[in-house]
Order: sequence, then structure tokens, then C-alpha cells
Amino acid sequence: MEYAYLAAGFSAALTVIGGAFGIGKLASAAMEASGRQPEAAGEIRTSMIIAAALIEGISLFALVICILLALK
Repeated sequence: MEYAYLAAGFSAALTVIGGAFGIGKLASAAMEASGRQPEAAGEIRTSMIIAAALIEGISLFALVICILLALK
């Protein structure tokens, strides 16, 4: 049973790290695109926010699964 807590902790950490890398890569690409085409910055920002929300939603879902597996 104690291994379930350890596995859930590692899984939660990997989930958060993966989400952070994904959002970081997304923001980097959006800033580069805005620098290359400043007139499209508004549309790029909107697309970036939507994609970041989807990444955070997936990360939250994975964290809930980790918690449920730890409490099982």
C-alpha cells in the first residue's frame, strides 16, 4: 500500500513537470511568432491562452487520477 503513495507522488510530479514544459514551449513559440508578426499578436495570444487552458485541464485530470489511485 505504501508503494501506491510513492507511485502517485511520482506520477503527480511528472504530470506537473510535463504540463509546465508544454506551457513553456507554447509561450516561447507564441512570443517568437508575435515578434515576427506583431500585427497578429492578438490572434496568437488568444490561441495561446486556449491551448494553455487545455494543457492545464489535462494536467488537472491526471492529478485527480493520481490522487484516486493513491486513495484506492
